[in-house]
Amino acid sequence: MPFHPQIRRFDSIDSTNLEAMRQAKAGAPEGFCIVAREQTNGRGRLDRVWQSPRDAGLYFSMILRPRLEMSSWPLITLMAALAVCDALMKACALRALSGILVETIETEVSAAAIVGIGINLTSDSLPAELLAAATSVEEVSGRAPDRELVLEELVKGLSERYDFLYDPQGPEHTIREWCASSSYAFDRRVGVTLLHDRFEGTTRGLESDGALRVETNDGKIRIVRAGDVMALRPGDA
Repeated sequence: MPFHPQIRRFDSIDSTNLEAMRQAKAGAPEGFCIVAREQTNGRGRLDRVWQSPRDAGLYFSMILRPRLEMSSWPLITLMAALAVCDALMKACALRALSGILVETIETEVSAAAIVGIGINLTSDSLPAELLAAATSVEEVSGRAPDRELVLEELVKGLSERYDFLYDPQGPEHTIREWCASSSYAFDRRVGVTLLHDRFEGTTRGLESDGALRVETNDGKIRIVRAGDVMALRPGDA
């Protein structure tokens, strides 16, 4: 469903997702975006800290008010990942994804999905302890990215891919394209951590609602809709 993005910018904020929630509860429309130069309480999945130094990354959240069946809402995360991929390819000639946190809330107007996206743009975005596990656009491409161009392409990509979710073929196409773009979709050995369980297995694609299929070591398929999925290296236990 087409919308006209509006962007509100902050020099510093606790969290773009928290501010987007506050704005959504106050009645902000679909397509309202929050962008900050830094976050003092940046959040990742499972309430992890997201490092957010000033001007070192793109810290962004968008309010959506989906009129999709609730069973299709998990596809918003896949849609957002593909939009990031589109934006980085067009702005930086780089094929990569980013940190994405989608949260849902109830408001007086309607239920809302808050799409939070964090992209490490420069090497300054990473503390020393994360250098071995994470990287930045600058480090991979060899040059500092144009932040405003990345933002422009990201907003455009989110608008286009979200609109396509309402097409009869949109959900199936989104899943198919995500699987083609992700190294985790098929035949990847992973460890899965749930709230009260942990297991290992091999990825076997996605369900129709975007949930990950994992074949466990005893040959059973487990469906993962919420949890941590980490790639395993040979010898990992």
